[in-house]
Amino acid sequence: MENNIEIQENVVSLPRIGDKAPSFEAETTHGTLKLEDFRGSWVVLFSHPADFTPVCTTEFIAFQEIQDDLRELNTELLGLSVDSVHSHIAWVRNVKEKLGVELKFPIIADLNKDVAKKYGMIMPNESTTETSRAVFVIDDKQTVRSVIYYPLSTGRNMDEILRLIKALQTSDQHSVATPANWLPGEKVIVPPPKTQEEAEEQINDDSIECKDWYFCKKQL
Repeated sequence: MENNIEIQENVVSLPRIGDKAPSFEAETTHGTLKLEDFRGSWVVLFSHPADFTPVCTTEFIAFQEIQDDLRELNTELLGLSVDSVHSHIAWVRNVKEKLGVELKFPIIADLNKDVAKKYGMIMPNESTTETSRAVFVIDDKQTVRSVIYYPLSTGRNMDEILRLIKALQTSDQHSVATPANWLPGEKVIVPPPKTQEEAEEQINDDSIECKDWYFCKKQL
């Protein structure tokens, strides 16, 4: 029991939404990189269990397919697993040779699990030797904006990751929220009023569609 508690305390340390993203310097397939190198850009930092595995291969191809879309959103990709940089390079070359896809984003070689521990990417009750399928969205000020975990058996959904970043950036730009299943171009949620006077003004605003004083939408 004591050993199990120690493993969880030492391995699972999850940065929360709104926290400053833990800084790191790591060896990658693009050389040594620091989180600070990405300041000014958003980052999708994601971990995968292992190189040369089928689900991870499908995910990396899918991530590569959305890289240009992400860059249009000022967002960079950064992968990670506890494999060596030589394993990463061999896998990248294999994916290009066998599947015809060139993986152009850097992949962190986290052999000593330093980055994985900082980001709580290892789930001891699922695997103590592999990183989980974690996704951290980090904004241009290096603040954690979203955290998503998937089990080892389930590949991630790229459309949702793109939608999430668009929603976050829309909320930041326009001081609004986004409803369930929101997609760009659809109406957004107007923040609820804080006073009775604001409630009256909002209900009587022709540019805002209100179901009630607390539940209003508008078109951007």
